Amino acid sequence: MSEWRWEYEPNETHVVGGETPVPPELVAEVEQRAGELARAAAALHLDGTGYQGVGDGVQTAFVPGGMFLYLTIVRHECVYVLQVTASPI
Repeated sequence: MSEWRWEYEPNETHVVGGETPVPPELVAEVEQRAGELARAAAALHLDGTGYQGVGDGVQTAFVPGGMFLYLTIVRHECVYVLQVTASPI
């Protein structure tokens, strides 16, 4: 089985830090769900490095406290978290 992982893209500071940092509770929810997405991708693509198909593009995941955008790159065996948005309420 391959070593799937998830990462912030381009980096954690850019995605969840910055001028308006994301609340720590939301960061924890995002990281938990990103881990679940990586495990699901590993089960679906047993050898992602040889994948020749077209990807699904940027997708949205909703978690308690907000949402995040992610991109699964099968050949890299990685789920990239691109943007995290806290719920306005």
